[in-house]
Amino acid sequence: MSAVEVTSLKKNYGSLQAVDDVSFSIREGEVFALLGPNGAGKTTTIEILEGLREKDAGEVTVLGYDPWSKGYDLHRQIGVIPQGFKFFDKATPREAVSYYASLFGVKVESDEILKQVILEDSSSKTVFENLSGGQKQKVGLALALVNNPRLLFLDEPTTGLDAQARRAMWEVIRKLKSEGRTVLLTTHYLEEAEQLSDRVAIMTKGKIIASGTPEELITKYGSGKRMVMVGDSLEDIFVKLVGGTMEEAGEIRQ
Repeated sequence: MSAVEVTSLKKNYGSLQAVDDVSFSIREGEVFALLGPNGAGKTTTIEILEGLREKDAGEVTVLGYDPWSKGYDLHRQIGVIPQGFKFFDKATPREAVSYYASLFGVKVESDEILKQVILEDSSSKTVFENLSGGQKQKVGLALALVNNPRLLFLDEPTTGLDAQARRAMWEVIRKLKSEGRTVLLTTHYLEEAEQLSDRVAIMTKGKIIASGTPEELITKYGSGKRMVMVGDSLEDIFVKLVGGTMEEAGEIRQ
């Protein structure tokens, strides 16, 4: 059964065709990635699906709802991390979860929600402005889970994170899939789409130019060659790849 159906979707901003005749579907329980560079139309597409922007043409159904006309009903069943997520600087993650729960009119255990996103340590008592980039994104994901959503929209959730924080976020997304939730992920990282997604749609200049499973896309469009660096740490890989020193590698990792 499909959680999302998009047919011939179009959105213009003046003379700019931001989304140009886009069609795809997302099955319940899968992780689906929209992969493409900045300006490809990914965020506009996802905002239309969330009911935040009105389409110019085409058909869109999300969990059986028209997201523009039935946004109130839809929003009680979805979770969203917008691109560049931010929250009140002086609020702690626990306070953020409690605040969102009050908005939805639901009762939740803040620590239990934070545990789901691996943020139940001392950082749960740290104000937002003092959290690391990865921890801030986990707060955003925790808030997206407050209403126990069937479908999550994650708009470039790992942009700007270091490698360690990115992989920590990947583990959380994998856990969400194991719980049977549907995830629409936008990203411009090839590796991220390959690692997390059941299916991928490659988008550029407002159009989807290819789609399929990661394996299908690699087989069809890849060169068939891949370089693998094996080492005990990121520092080892850095030294082998560019001939730097371990001290320099440590600085890069930080």
